[in-house]
Amino acid sequence: MSEALVLCRFVHFIVVLMLFGAWLFRPLLLKDEAPQVDRHLARLARWLAAVALLSGIAWALLITASMAGSAAAAFDPDTVSLVLGHTFFGQVWRWHLLINAVLLALLFTPWRSSTPLRLGLSALLLATLAPVGHGAMLDGLSGQLLILNQIVHLTCVAAWLGGLLLLVMILRQPTEPMPAILRRFSGVGYALVAGLLITGLINVRVLTGQWWPTPLFSGFALILLIKAMIVLAMLGLALFNRLRIDDCEQRMGTLRRSVMLEWLLGIGAVAAVSLLGTLPPMITG
Repeated sequence: MSEALVLCRFVHFIVVLMLFGAWLFRPLLLKDEAPQVDRHLARLARWLAAVALLSGIAWALLITASMAGSAAAAFDPDTVSLVLGHTFFGQVWRWHLLINAVLLALLFTPWRSSTPLRLGLSALLLATLAPVGHGAMLDGLSGQLLILNQIVHLTCVAAWLGGLLLLVMILRQPTEPMPAILRRFSGVGYALVAGLLITGLINVRVLTGQWWPTPLFSGFALILLIKAMIVLAMLGLALFNRLRIDDCEQRMGTLRRSVMLEWLLGIGAVAAVSLLGTLPPMITG
């Protein structure tokens, strides 16, 4: 059951992050109209929102089974209702699923082209991921600040991964000079990396009582180390592409592979996070 929960968390996190990040970067990366990119993004967004809703429901059922200690409990309406109505997770998750359903419905209406509506709903969907998992460990003001820090962290991750996804789509058929697009991406990227590192260190400090948990090669600390190494590899690829912006149009094949690899590494980092959320963070003191 724990393996199913990790997989479900991974799928749900990925699709929610991609939705928000791609929509956020669309007006930032492309200043002119790009009908083909927009069509592909609209089609992909409907699939992502649908997968988010299905995986979100599955997540709720798996949590119900875990709390009840029985897989059959996931299919018992009374038990599911009890979890959704009388636990902190359930109270947050009811809103999360409702927002997801509204967003999915929106994408099949004439209002689907409204950027404020799409961004607003996807931002709420992203924000309601913050209070679940380790974000709910603390009470009072400390807990609220931890949730706020987690929202900022998730926003930075979503923007980076969603922006890379959009960049992969643009690279298939560029509509504007690529050096200009890459400079816009890099310009925002500096702030995203700074926000990601600062909020990530705060999370580790609050959850473990240390700036880095020990022992280094076991449990929570090992998965966190793997995640950090993946992020460092992503930063290395980003720096490589940043230094080669001027001649990027002469090496489009290399650029496509590099951006795709960076995006796939980001997916790997989210997989590590999905596992981290199910492990105790080893608080000291």
